[in-house]
Amino acid sequence: MGSPMASLAATLLVLAFSLGSVSQTTADYYYSSPPPPVKHYSPPPHYSPPPVYKSPPPPVKYYSPPPVYKSPPPPVKYYSPPPVYKSPPPPKKDYEYKSPPPPVKHYSPPPVYKSPPPPKKDYEYKSPPPPVKHYSPPPVYKSPPPPVKHYSPPPVYKSPPPPVKYYSPPPVYKSPPPPVKYYSPPPVYKSPPPPVYHSPPPPKKHYEYKSPPPPVYQSPPPPVYRYKSPPPPYHY
Repeated sequence: MGSPMASLAATLLVLAFSLGSVSQTTADYYYSSPPPPVKHYSPPPHYSPPPVYKSPPPPVKYYSPPPVYKSPPPPVKYYSPPPVYKSPPPPKKDYEYKSPPPPVKHYSPPPVYKSPPPPKKDYEYKSPPPPVKHYSPPPVYKSPPPPVKHYSPPPVYKSPPPPVKYYSPPPVYKSPPPPVKYYSPPPVYKSPPPPVYHSPPPPKKHYEYKSPPPPVYQSPPPPVYRYKSPPPPYHY
């Protein structure tokens, strides 16, 4: 009985001594501050109706020459089996009444048809030919000379151009080189000044309208609370 009680009393003394020493060594203990309070902000303003931001239309490009847009060909439909197209029936004709053929007469004996005689021509009188005269010796007929035309001024006769000969292959004619002139002193050739090219002014850009940027709502920064820890308890 004596030994367990003595050991318990010894452990209690050791604990009391250790707590006293810890309280003396941890005199500079810092208490942690509580978390800052959560601040609830009012919601951002609501617009009714909400604002609509529209961007400007894109710039229109002008082509020179203007582009030609071609539509794609229509799709080809394939039928299986292929359709059979039938033409409509012809319209019905109105009924036509036909008279019956005339009756055929039969003769006994059959008649003989004779054509009439040709008409008689009127009598044509022809005169006798003129008598032929015979000359001894026969006469010689001479035509008069043609008249002579006098021109003032006299005409100028031009002969036709000579025929052009075509060679195969055509001949190549080479002219002699021009004579070389010698100058004393030799001439001084001055080249003309180089041309000055002025580039056209740059094209003016079309004014582009830009929509204003949407407003940026910034929440105020949360306040910084600095809590001071309470002083440590005073130990006597």
